[in-house]
Amino acid sequence: MLAPVRAVVRFMRTLDRAHLRGVFAGRAVTIVENFAPYVFSGAGAVRRWTDGFTEHARDLRGLRATFGAPQEYQSDGRSAYFVLPTTWRGRSAGGAFVEHGAWSFVLRRSPSGWRVAAYAWGVTRYCSSTGRGSGGSPA
Repeated sequence: MLAPVRAVVRFMRTLDRAHLRGVFAGRAVTIVENFAPYVFSGAGAVRRWTDGFTEHARDLRGLRATFGAPQEYQSDGRSAYFVLPTTWRGRSAGGAFVEHGAWSFVLRRSPSGWRVAAYAWGVTRYCSSTGRGSGGSPA
């Protein structure tokens, strides 16, 4: 089940859109992020999010993610929901940062495996060597 999540992370680290092939569950995808316009939904949502993240991440370097144990896992066999505690690390504006958050996912089963139908990112703590605290986080 984490394969599509790891593919999204590979895209976010490299900005190589090839990592997103077959990751999302068709046209009815919803993504909630911490960069404008914050909600990406409906036809073209993945393309708009991909374009938005590429712009958002233009100053990020060395981006990497680590996961805690999945929380609140539920599944009916065709869909699954879980929350993935996630820590992002990297460099932005010349300084190192650490961003902790909760990444909530809804996955749908397809004939070729699990696909992301929705995700929402929520920052729970942000620290930066440039002195920025909570808010305005880069990842």
